[in-house]
Amino acid sequence: MTQHVHLPPRVLSIAGTDPTGGAGIHADLKSIAAHRGYGMAVVAALVAQNTCGVRSVHLPPASFLTAQLEAVSDDVVIDAVKIGMLADTDLVRAVAVWIGEVAPPVIVLDPVIVATSGDRLLSADAEDALKDLIAAVDLITPNVPELAVLAGAQPADSWAELLDQGWEVAEHHQVAVLVKGGHLKGDTVFDCVVDPAAASEPVVFESPRIVTQNTHGTGCSLSAAMATLRPQRSGWVEALEEAKAWLTASIRGGESLRVGRGHGPVNHFAQLWDPAVSSSWFGRERV
Repeated sequence: MTQHVHLPPRVLSIAGTDPTGGAGIHADLKSIAAHRGYGMAVVAALVAQNTCGVRSVHLPPASFLTAQLEAVSDDVVIDAVKIGMLADTDLVRAVAVWIGEVAPPVIVLDPVIVATSGDRLLSADAEDALKDLIAAVDLITPNVPELAVLAGAQPADSWAELLDQGWEVAEHHQVAVLVKGGHLKGDTVFDCVVDPAAASEPVVFESPRIVTQNTHGTGCSLSAAMATLRPQRSGWVEALEEAKAWLTASIRGGESLRVGRGHGPVNHFAQLWDPAVSSSWFGRERV
Protein backbone atom coordinates (compact mmCIF):
# COMPACT_ATOMS: atom_id res chain seq x y z
CA MET A 1 0.00 0.00 0.00
CA THR A 2 1.21 3.49 -0.79
CA GLN A 3 2.12 5.36 2.39
CA HIS A 4 2.28 9.06 1.64
CA VAL A 5 0.40 11.77 3.45
CA HIS A 6 1.82 15.10 2.27
CA LEU A 7 -1.04 17.54 1.70
CA PRO A 8 -1.64 18.92 -0.78
CA PRO A 9 -0.13 16.16 -2.92
CA ARG A 10 2.26 17.50 -5.56
CA VAL A 11 1.07 15.87 -8.79
CA LEU A 12 2.90 15.92 -12.12
CA SER A 13 1.03 15.48 -15.41
CA ILE A 14 3.04 14.25 -18.40
CA ALA A 15 0.80 14.60 -21.43
CA GLY A 16 -0.20 16.55 -24.52
CA THR A 17 -1.91 19.92 -24.73
CA ASP A 18 -5.43 20.97 -25.66
CA PRO A 19 -5.78 24.65 -26.58
CA THR A 20 -9.51 24.61 -25.81
CA GLY A 21 -8.82 23.34 -22.31
CA GLY A 22 -10.90 20.19 -22.21
CA ALA A 23 -8.36 17.37 -22.41
CA GLY A 24 -4.69 16.55 -21.92
CA ILE A 25 -2.58 18.63 -19.55
CA HIS A 26 -5.22 21.35 -19.34
CA ALA A 27 -7.84 18.90 -18.08
CA ASP A 28 -5.31 17.19 -15.82
CA LEU A 29 -4.43 20.41 -14.02
CA LYS A 30 -8.10 21.22 -13.45
CA SER A 31 -8.75 17.70 -12.18
CA ILE A 32 -5.74 17.84 -9.84
CA ALA A 33 -6.91 21.17 -8.44
CA ALA A 34 -10.47 19.89 -8.01
CA HIS A 35 -9.08 17.10 -5.80
CA ARG A 36 -6.99 19.37 -3.61
CA GLY A 37 -3.66 18.73 -5.31
CA TYR A 38 -0.89 21.01 -6.53
CA GLY A 39 -0.59 20.43 -10.26
CA MET A 40 2.55 20.53 -12.39
CA ALA A 41 2.90 19.71 -16.08
CA VAL A 42 5.51 18.44 -18.54
CA VAL A 43 4.52 18.76 -22.20
CA ALA A 44 4.91 15.54 -24.20
CA ALA A 45 3.08 16.83 -27.28
CA LEU A 46 1.82 20.15 -28.63
CA VAL A 47 -1.59 19.41 -30.10
CA ALA A 48 -3.60 21.73 -32.34
CA GLN A 49 -7.11 20.59 -31.49
CA ASN A 50 -10.52 21.82 -30.45
CA THR A 51 -13.84 20.23 -29.50
CA CYS A 52 -14.32 19.11 -33.10
CA GLY A 53 -11.07 17.19 -33.50
CA VAL A 54 -7.28 17.12 -33.79
CA ARG A 55 -5.66 19.15 -36.58
CA SER A 56 -1.95 18.69 -36.00
CA VAL A 57 0.55 17.30 -33.48
CA HIS A 58 4.08 18.54 -32.82
CA LEU A 59 6.36 16.33 -30.72
CA PRO A 60 9.32 17.65 -28.72
CA PRO A 61 12.66 15.85 -28.97
CA ALA A 62 13.02 13.18 -26.29
CA SER A 63 15.99 15.12 -24.90
CA PHE A 64 13.75 18.15 -24.26
CA LEU A 65 11.10 15.99 -22.61
CA THR A 66 13.83 14.64 -20.32
CA ALA A 67 15.03 18.19 -19.61
CA GLN A 68 11.50 19.17 -18.53
CA LEU A 69 11.17 16.11 -16.30
CA GLU A 70 14.53 16.68 -14.66
CA ALA A 71 13.80 20.37 -14.11
CA VAL A 72 10.78 19.38 -12.03
CA SER A 73 12.24 16.45 -10.11
CA ASP A 74 15.55 18.20 -9.37
CA ASP A 75 13.60 20.82 -7.45
CA VAL A 76 10.22 19.45 -6.32
CA VAL A 77 9.28 16.35 -4.35
CA ILE A 78 6.68 14.56 -6.48
CA ASP A 79 3.90 12.69 -4.69
CA ALA A 80 2.12 11.31 -7.76
CA VAL A 81 2.47 11.21 -11.54
CA LYS A 82 -0.20 10.95 -14.21
CA ILE A 83 1.07 9.94 -17.67
CA GLY A 84 -1.04 10.59 -20.73
CA MET A 85 -0.18 10.95 -24.41
CA LEU A 86 3.30 9.66 -25.34
CA ALA A 87 3.20 9.54 -29.10
CA ASP A 88 6.43 7.78 -30.08
CA THR A 89 8.92 5.22 -28.82
CA ASP A 90 11.64 7.70 -27.84
CA LEU A 91 9.25 9.68 -25.65
CA VAL A 92 7.95 6.54 -23.93
CA ARG A 93 11.50 5.37 -23.22
CA ALA A 94 12.53 8.80 -21.94
CA VAL A 95 9.70 8.72 -19.40
CA ALA A 96 10.57 5.14 -18.42
CA VAL A 97 14.21 6.08 -17.76
CA TRP A 98 13.17 9.07 -15.67
CA ILE A 99 10.74 6.96 -13.63
CA GLY A 100 13.53 4.48 -12.94
CA GLU A 101 15.72 7.27 -11.60
CA VAL A 102 13.11 9.20 -9.59
CA ALA A 103 10.72 6.41 -8.47
CA PRO A 104 7.61 8.51 -7.76
CA PRO A 105 5.44 6.84 -5.10
CA VAL A 106 2.23 6.84 -7.20
CA ILE A 107 2.16 6.50 -10.99
CA VAL A 108 -1.03 6.36 -13.06
CA LEU A 109 -0.76 5.64 -16.78
CA ASP A 110 -3.56 6.48 -19.18
CA PRO A 111 -2.38 4.39 -22.16
CA VAL A 112 -3.33 6.55 -25.13
CA ILE A 113 -3.38 3.91 -27.87
CA VAL A 114 -6.73 4.08 -29.64
CA ALA A 115 -8.95 7.09 -30.34
CA THR A 116 -12.66 6.96 -29.65
CA SER A 117 -13.08 6.71 -33.44
CA GLY A 118 -11.15 3.44 -33.35
CA ASP A 119 -8.04 4.86 -35.05
CA ARG A 120 -4.68 3.67 -33.75
CA LEU A 121 -2.61 6.54 -32.35
CA LEU A 122 0.73 4.75 -31.93
CA SER A 123 3.12 2.77 -34.10
CA ALA A 124 3.67 -0.90 -33.27
CA ASP A 125 7.09 -0.08 -31.78
CA ALA A 126 5.62 2.63 -29.58
CA GLU A 127 2.87 0.27 -28.43
CA ASP A 128 5.49 -2.28 -27.39
CA ALA A 129 7.43 0.38 -25.49
CA LEU A 130 4.23 1.53 -23.78
CA LYS A 131 3.47 -2.04 -22.72
CA ASP A 132 6.96 -2.22 -21.21
CA LEU A 133 6.25 1.00 -19.30
CA ILE A 134 3.23 -0.64 -17.65
CA ALA A 135 5.62 -2.68 -15.50
CA ALA A 136 6.82 0.54 -13.84
CA VAL A 137 3.42 2.03 -12.92
CA ASP A 138 0.81 1.38 -10.24
CA LEU A 139 -2.47 1.82 -12.14
CA ILE A 140 -3.47 1.93 -15.81
CA THR A 141 -6.73 3.45 -17.05
CA PRO A 142 -7.42 2.16 -20.59
CA ASN A 143 -10.69 2.71 -22.43
CA VAL A 144 -12.53 -0.24 -23.97
CA PRO A 145 -10.55 -0.44 -27.27
CA GLU A 146 -7.24 0.20 -25.48
CA LEU A 147 -7.89 -2.59 -23.00
CA ALA A 148 -8.61 -4.88 -25.95
CA VAL A 149 -5.22 -4.00 -27.51
CA LEU A 150 -3.45 -4.76 -24.23
CA ALA A 151 -5.34 -8.05 -23.90
CA GLY A 152 -4.74 -9.01 -27.54
CA ALA A 153 -8.48 -9.34 -28.12
CA GLN A 154 -11.41 -7.72 -29.85
CA PRO A 155 -13.09 -4.85 -27.98
CA ALA A 156 -15.51 -6.17 -25.38
CA ASP A 157 -19.22 -5.66 -25.94
CA SER A 158 -20.37 -6.55 -22.41
CA TRP A 159 -19.31 -5.63 -18.89
CA ALA A 160 -18.53 -9.25 -18.03
CA GLU A 161 -16.22 -9.58 -21.04
CA LEU A 162 -14.57 -6.24 -20.26
CA LEU A 163 -13.96 -7.27 -16.67
CA ASP A 164 -12.37 -10.53 -17.86
CA GLN A 165 -10.02 -8.56 -20.11
CA GLY A 166 -9.16 -6.29 -17.21
CA TRP A 167 -8.20 -9.24 -15.04
CA GLU A 168 -6.15 -10.78 -17.86
CA VAL A 169 -4.12 -7.60 -18.33
CA ALA A 170 -3.79 -6.99 -14.58
CA GLU A 171 -2.46 -10.48 -13.91
CA HIS A 172 -0.18 -10.53 -16.97
CA HIS A 173 1.48 -7.21 -16.11
CA GLN A 174 0.97 -7.38 -12.32
CA VAL A 175 -0.59 -3.94 -12.31
CA ALA A 176 -3.88 -2.50 -11.08
CA VAL A 177 -6.31 -1.79 -13.94
CA LEU A 178 -9.18 0.68 -13.86
CA VAL A 179 -11.79 -1.08 -15.99
CA LYS A 180 -14.02 1.62 -17.49
CA GLY A 181 -17.35 0.79 -19.07
CA GLY A 182 -18.13 4.18 -20.55
CA HIS A 183 -17.76 2.98 -24.15
CA LEU A 184 -20.17 0.07 -23.66
CA LYS A 185 -23.86 0.32 -24.54
CA GLY A 186 -26.54 0.52 -21.90
CA ASP A 187 -28.18 2.93 -19.49
CA THR A 188 -25.75 2.18 -16.66
CA VAL A 189 -22.00 2.84 -16.63
CA PHE A 190 -19.83 0.46 -14.60
CA ASP A 191 -16.28 1.08 -13.37
CA CYS A 192 -14.00 -1.10 -11.27
CA VAL A 193 -10.36 -1.38 -10.21
CA VAL A 194 -9.01 -4.91 -10.54
CA ASP A 195 -5.77 -5.42 -8.66
CA PRO A 196 -3.88 -8.72 -8.34
CA ALA A 197 -2.25 -7.41 -5.16
CA ALA A 198 -5.53 -6.52 -3.43
CA ALA A 199 -6.57 -8.57 -0.43
CA SER A 200 -10.31 -8.11 -1.00
CA GLU A 201 -12.70 -8.63 -3.87
CA PRO A 202 -13.04 -5.74 -6.33
CA VAL A 203 -15.90 -3.29 -5.97
CA VAL A 204 -17.97 -2.27 -8.99
CA PHE A 205 -19.33 1.28 -9.03
CA GLU A 206 -22.30 2.12 -11.19
CA SER A 207 -23.97 5.33 -12.32
CA PRO A 208 -26.67 6.23 -14.83
CA ARG A 209 -25.41 7.07 -18.30
CA ILE A 210 -25.68 10.78 -19.00
CA VAL A 211 -26.79 11.64 -22.53
CA THR A 212 -24.61 14.61 -23.40
CA GLN A 213 -22.07 15.97 -25.90
CA ASN A 214 -19.85 17.10 -23.03
CA THR A 215 -17.51 14.13 -22.64
CA HIS A 216 -14.29 15.56 -24.08
CA GLY A 217 -11.37 14.75 -21.77
CA THR A 218 -13.18 12.38 -19.42
CA GLY A 219 -10.40 9.78 -19.59
CA CYS A 220 -7.68 12.36 -18.93
CA SER A 221 -9.65 13.88 -16.07
CA LEU A 222 -10.43 10.58 -14.37
CA SER A 223 -6.84 9.31 -14.50
CA ALA A 224 -5.56 12.61 -13.07
CA ALA A 225 -8.17 12.41 -10.32
CA MET A 226 -7.03 8.89 -9.41
CA ALA A 227 -3.39 10.00 -9.26
CA THR A 228 -4.29 12.92 -7.00
CA LEU A 229 -6.62 11.01 -4.69
CA ARG A 230 -4.46 7.92 -4.17
CA PRO A 231 -1.94 9.63 -1.83
CA GLN A 232 -4.90 10.96 0.16
CA ARG A 233 -6.90 7.73 0.43
CA SER A 234 -6.29 4.21 1.77
CA GLY A 235 -6.52 2.46 -1.60
CA TRP A 236 -7.64 2.53 -5.22
CA VAL A 237 -11.23 1.59 -4.36
CA GLU A 238 -11.64 4.62 -2.12
CA ALA A 239 -10.00 6.82 -4.75
CA LEU A 240 -12.33 5.52 -7.47
CA GLU A 241 -15.44 5.96 -5.34
CA GLU A 242 -14.68 9.66 -4.93
CA ALA A 243 -13.38 10.18 -8.47
CA LYS A 244 -16.42 8.58 -10.11
CA ALA A 245 -18.86 10.66 -8.08
CA TRP A 246 -16.91 13.80 -9.01
CA LEU A 247 -16.70 12.90 -12.70
CA THR A 248 -20.43 12.17 -12.86
CA ALA A 249 -21.15 15.62 -11.43
CA SER A 250 -18.61 17.16 -13.81
CA ILE A 251 -20.22 15.56 -16.85
CA ARG A 252 -23.65 16.73 -15.73
CA GLY A 253 -22.26 20.24 -15.30
CA GLY A 254 -20.55 20.39 -18.68
CA GLU A 255 -23.60 21.74 -20.47
CA SER A 256 -23.38 25.02 -18.58
CA LEU A 257 -19.90 25.81 -19.93
CA ARG A 258 -20.99 26.16 -23.58
CA VAL A 259 -17.46 25.58 -24.89
CA GLY A 260 -17.13 24.68 -28.57
CA ARG A 261 -19.36 23.27 -31.28
CA GLY A 262 -18.30 19.63 -30.97
CA HIS A 263 -17.80 17.36 -27.96
CA GLY A 264 -17.53 19.90 -25.17
CA PRO A 265 -15.52 19.53 -21.96
CA VAL A 266 -16.77 18.45 -18.58
CA ASN A 267 -17.06 21.04 -15.83
CA HIS A 268 -14.24 20.07 -13.47
CA PHE A 269 -15.44 22.54 -10.85
CA ALA A 270 -19.18 21.87 -11.00
CA GLN A 271 -19.32 20.82 -7.35
CA LEU A 272 -17.19 23.78 -6.26
CA TRP A 273 -19.20 26.35 -8.21
CA ASP A 274 -22.55 24.84 -7.23
CA PRO A 275 -22.42 23.01 -3.86
CA ALA A 276 -26.00 21.84 -4.45
CA VAL A 277 -24.79 19.48 -7.20
CA SER A 278 -25.45 15.94 -5.98
CA SER A 279 -22.78 13.25 -6.03
CA SER A 280 -24.92 10.45 -4.59
CA TRP A 281 -26.48 8.93 -7.73
CA PHE A 282 -24.21 5.92 -8.06
CA GLY A 283 -23.94 2.61 -6.27
CA ARG A 284 -21.33 0.00 -5.45
CA GLU A 285 -21.27 -3.75 -5.21
CA ARG A 286 -18.64 -6.45 -4.74
CA VAL A 287 -18.03 -8.96 -7.53
